[in-house]
Amino acid sequence: MRHLPRSVILALLTVYIVWGSTYFAIQVALESFPPLMMIGTRFVAAGSILFAWQLWRGSRLPSLREWRDGGIIGILMLGGGTGLTACAEQYVSSGLTAVFIACSPMILSGLSGLFGDWPKRREWVGIVCGFAGAVLLASDSQFSAQPVGIILLLAAILSWDVGSILSQKKLKMAAGGMGFASEMLIGGIFLVIASLIVGEHATGAISFNAIAAWLYLVTAGSLLAFTAYMYLLSKVHTGLAGSYAYVNPVIAVALGATFGGELISGKAIVAMAIILGSVIMLTTSRRPTK
Repeated sequence: MRHLPRSVILALLTVYIVWGSTYFAIQVALESFPPLMMIGTRFVAAGSILFAWQLWRGSRLPSLREWRDGGIIGILMLGGGTGLTACAEQYVSSGLTAVFIACSPMILSGLSGLFGDWPKRREWVGIVCGFAGAVLLASDSQFSAQPVGIILLLAAILSWDVGSILSQKKLKMAAGGMGFASEMLIGGIFLVIASLIVGEHATGAISFNAIAAWLYLVTAGSLLAFTAYMYLLSKVHTGLAGSYAYVNPVIAVALGATFGGELISGKAIVAMAIILGSVIMLTTSRRPTK
């Protein structure tokens, strides 16, 4: 990874580690908050903080077109991607969810190819190996699903990947943090409205742990990791940017073993080795665009 700029390496590590740890935080937050409202308020809060910070630094306000483009990307990635995934997890097991999410880099690379940026052979090998490793890792869990969950999960992945590609190839958000803020604000508001329409209710008493988990999702999961992911989309090829889908389950398993006393099977160790190899291939396949 020596050829990668330090900012890219830092962004990769942020997305890998932070998003890998949010699995547990989401589980804790859902004990008190319904899914769409929890995710929506999380992004509204993060977007508001980032927006205020950018104003304080003197950044210009987004134009109407930049608000529109940021809103489209926010609704696709946050409303469709994270919102539909939360809904799908009510009908799909965690193991099968991980397998479907591991399809994301392949879909992302294929969509990127439609815009003339097809992955190189080494990248395809890394993508396929990463998917195989994710499937092997997820196979320790039980696979079960209802048809509606499969449909929701496919729609979520496609929505996230289409939004990712449009942000990179077609639509133009405001520069820097102001663009990320507008995206999170509109995507979060969309999810809050969706929550009100479907009539979500609190899932339990508001606990300190749930509030702490929600705050972690706002600061680390959204302000740090989501912004880092959008930065990666603008700096590296889609296969590398999407490699979080392979690494996040590994981080989640490692954290579960470290803090939750969970056991790691031999199959999981082999799967993590395969995933590590795939990430190495992806990070060494090409130099980032200047």
